[in-house]
Amino acid sequence: MAISKKAKPSYIYAIIGISLVLFLLGTLGWLVLNGRTLTRVFKEDVQVEVILHDNTRDEMMLKLNGILEEQPFVKKAQMITKEEAAEKFFSSGGEDFTELLDFNPLYPSIVLNLKAAYVNPQSLDEIKQFVMQSNIVRDVSYPNVIVDNMNSNFRKIGIILGSIALLLFVVVVILIDNTVRLAMFSNRFLIKTMQMVGATRWFITRPFDRRAIINGAISGVIAMVGLWIVIAYAESMLPSLKILHKTSSIILLMLSMIVLGVLISVVSTHRSVLKYLKMHVDDLY
Repeated sequence: MAISKKAKPSYIYAIIGISLVLFLLGTLGWLVLNGRTLTRVFKEDVQVEVILHDNTRDEMMLKLNGILEEQPFVKKAQMITKEEAAEKFFSSGGEDFTELLDFNPLYPSIVLNLKAAYVNPQSLDEIKQFVMQSNIVRDVSYPNVIVDNMNSNFRKIGIILGSIALLLFVVVVILIDNTVRLAMFSNRFLIKTMQMVGATRWFITRPFDRRAIINGAISGVIAMVGLWIVIAYAESMLPSLKILHKTSSIILLMLSMIVLGVLISVVSTHRSVLKYLKMHVDDLY
């Protein structure tokens, strides 16, 4: 039995309502993803300087650089000779020490950029102990205070965003559930009539569940398009956001919006149909 045409206008409002709340949740999800990517970028930008002894031969320096590049915690390793260290020092505004000294007092070094997961006090301390085992290493330095503050601040931001996301998710589920139940209210007499003429529960719920799947998918697609427009506009206004753009994560987020829309829509619709099937005719008024 087909669903009556009179019920269709209520589905339009349900689709719009579900789309809006999914769009809101998707926007927050995009902000959370950007926050995670930004955290990774900041952490991988932290440099660990492996300072070598003054008399270290180039072949020994090259060998150590190769060993470090193979370590699971290293993202990038760059050798800096004494001459390159001097050029870098002068270019950063440092005084020309050659006027006072007849030698280069700077040390050769290897600058490491670590993978984000290892940029924390405990891992950095273990990495320092590992690197210091080499007899050509004089010292290992990194910005401890910056790392401590960075991890502390990112942890706080993560907790805040996670709490907001969880709260919004609960609100979204409640709003979608209420929206669907209001849409089903106009079909309560149709549902009861089908039951009174002898239709089975499965026969009655099937068309409504099928319609719920379609409505949820349409709502998810509308919310997905809206989110894509927001992302495109934001990146056009702030080109730096493109650095954080990770297509696979955004696609996964958008697919999750569709799945969530379909899932909540079907569950809410099915519950509503079963509720009206259990109600007495007089209670429908």
